[in-house]
Amino acid sequence: MLIRNPDSILGSEITPESVYQSRRQFMTAGALGLASLGLPFGASASLQQDDEITPENIVTQYNNFYEFGTGKEDPAAYAHEMTIDPWSVEVSGAANKTGTFAFEDIIKGLDVEERVYRFRCVEAWSMVVPWMGIPLKDILAQFEPMGNAKFVEFKTLYRPDEMRGQKGFFSSIDWPYLEGLRMDEANHPLSLMVTGLYGKDLPNQNGAPWRLMVPWKYGFKSIKSIVSIRFTEREPINTWKQLQASEYGFYANVNPAVSHPRWSQASERRLPSSLFNVNRRPTLPFNGYADEVAHLYAGMDLRKYY
Repeated sequence: MLIRNPDSILGSEITPESVYQSRRQFMTAGALGLASLGLPFGASASLQQDDEITPENIVTQYNNFYEFGTGKEDPAAYAHEMTIDPWSVEVSGAANKTGTFAFEDIIKGLDVEERVYRFRCVEAWSMVVPWMGIPLKDILAQFEPMGNAKFVEFKTLYRPDEMRGQKGFFSSIDWPYLEGLRMDEANHPLSLMVTGLYGKDLPNQNGAPWRLMVPWKYGFKSIKSIVSIRFTEREPINTWKQLQASEYGFYANVNPAVSHPRWSQASERRLPSSLFNVNRRPTLPFNGYADEVAHLYAGMDLRKYY
């Protein structure tokens, strides 16, 4: 589903969350979103009948953003301390156009689309979220990556004075947070650079002003509050692999057949859930997007390259 640039949308035109909660509206949005990609609304890309939109208050109040603390509620409590205006992005490496660019200049003139995607955390909980964003391939193409650019690396803002988790004495993460993709993954039509959700600008706690969304991978791949894009010949060492390589690999493809060393990935807890309604369901290979992305990994041992 193509929608206009957020700057041109009147507040009165933003779809209320109550509409998003309607199953019929949800299924229609999913179908149109896939149609805009030229993808079939069916098979693994389709949204199942029980894939209801997760309420906005859960998506914005329950997430991991360790830059603000390790608690699920910490980002919502403290992310307002992060300044996002002005915002600049450094582009470097194997590309013809490099330098430091203003965020608004990078996205200027690019179509913002609405995509309803499943979101699966490596911790075995999941959501269904209506994102707004720009296809990642359109963002990257303007920098004219060179032929030897095999990977793209992203870096999160490092500002301890505004991101209290980065100055925590007991933090084991070597900041800033780093993530990366192969170029074919980055250029896949499903890869999205998110600028909003639920018809609104992206909240700080969800990675404002923009974040990555790669729906067939575990959530830690979808890096937030990006300030650096680097094109490289070599596979970047992403933060969680650097921290614990036996638990978190570079690819992070959702795979119910490969357990985390401390828990099974065969099922997931779909939010909202409760003690009396755990809302557990089987995990789908590639988070349900296998028909669209499995070919990217043909011939690879996905137990080894997890």
